[in-house]
Amino acid sequence: MEKVDARISKEWRRRMLFMFFMVSCIAAWFLYDGYVVWPAEAERHAEFVAIEAKLVESGKIEAVEHKAHGEELNHYLRIEWERHAKQAGYKRKIPKERTDASIGEQRTIGWVMMSGSALFGLWVLWNHQLRIETEGDVVIGTGGQRVELDSIMKIDRSKWESKGIAYAIYEDSGKQQRLCLDDHKFAGCKAIIVEAERRIQVRNAEA
Repeated sequence: MEKVDARISKEWRRRMLFMFFMVSCIAAWFLYDGYVVWPAEAERHAEFVAIEAKLVESGKIEAVEHKAHGEELNHYLRIEWERHAKQAGYKRKIPKERTDASIGEQRTIGWVMMSGSALFGLWVLWNHQLRIETEGDVVIGTGGQRVELDSIMKIDRSKWESKGIAYAIYEDSGKQQRLCLDDHKFAGCKAIIVEAERRIQVRNAEA
């Protein structure tokens, strides 16, 4: 048959790159929170607690648990915080408590995801070295296995409609083997599948 050199398809590459950038962006978001946003909010929260303590000491408000802060925040405390926030150039929003443990957790998640994203990117690059090709009447798989077209007994298309994958069933040393022909991932595999099926039909007609 004519030479076939099936390499990574554009569709598979786009799909993998989308996943790579999605995971990388999520990781970057966690790291940005862990190293910039949350530490800054922790500092603002410390200032907020100091203002609260000052108002409690002066007798203007009663001491409350921090978990009670929110919609029912004391009116005087809110006014004092908003005044302080305006002077310091902060947003008016009441800062949340960000503990060292929670900040460390954000950083850990970010680095784990970033490491996973880097490994995934390397895996995608490695896959670009793979191919499925033919040399005359021999099909060479991604693992280097060499399969004679005339030794293929059946083409299994059970996953063809959903995933674009077919399996060439053949015998090697008396044992039944199968060669994955993934046309979704390696553009050009369909030509090998069609040729193998043609030869199977010819042999069946001659039998």
